[in-house]
Amino acid sequence: TKEMGRAAIAAVSRARGMELAGAIDTQCIGMDAGELSGMEEALEIPVLNDLTMVLGSIAQTRATGVVVDFSEPSSVYDNVKQAAAFGLSSVVYVPKIEMDTVTELSAFCDKASMGCLVAPTLSIGSVLLQQAAIQASFHYNNVEIVESRPNPSDLPSPDAIQIANNISDLGQIYNRQDMDSDNPVSAAQIFRNSTFSVHLSYQFSSL
Repeated sequence: TKEMGRAAIAAVSRARGMELAGAIDTQCIGMDAGELSGMEEALEIPVLNDLTMVLGSIAQTRATGVVVDFSEPSSVYDNVKQAAAFGLSSVVYVPKIEMDTVTELSAFCDKASMGCLVAPTLSIGSVLLQQAAIQASFHYNNVEIVESRPNPSDLPSPDAIQIANNISDLGQIYNRQDMDSDNPVSAAQIFRNSTFSVHLSYQFSSL
């Protein structure tokens, strides 16, 4: 029930044909989900800290259900497994989730015949940028992704890594020769295997 969780509660509650069935958090236990999300009226749904209880309640009272997960990278895999055990699909938005975890989730959901959507970003602008990068990559031999952020620890961002992975998965061969950079404060990370080499460079900014 951080900012994104509160926004999700409000969005689901107001969406036509959708109904909020439960809310889970470790800090706001007992609070009404609607009031916590800044809604005008209470939803009469208390925030709980028991995932199994909430999943069981949803599975017993509703024909279909989806779990929206805004938790942590360390717990998302177990959360999806628990949801699948109750016959519930998951939508996952967990910043800085490792690609190994995504691969494990994909393999598990295929085996369990359950759906799971892992969204690397909820920004429409970022999604459009990713699509534009894929389309542009067909017309160039070199690819370099450059981003600038005030905090060096935030680099590279999940969005930049996702763009690099998307381009790498196209099977094209890029950057046959290393790209030169005249910026002394830039750093670079290279995604490379036998079929591709994509440069991901990032700059530290004091802005």
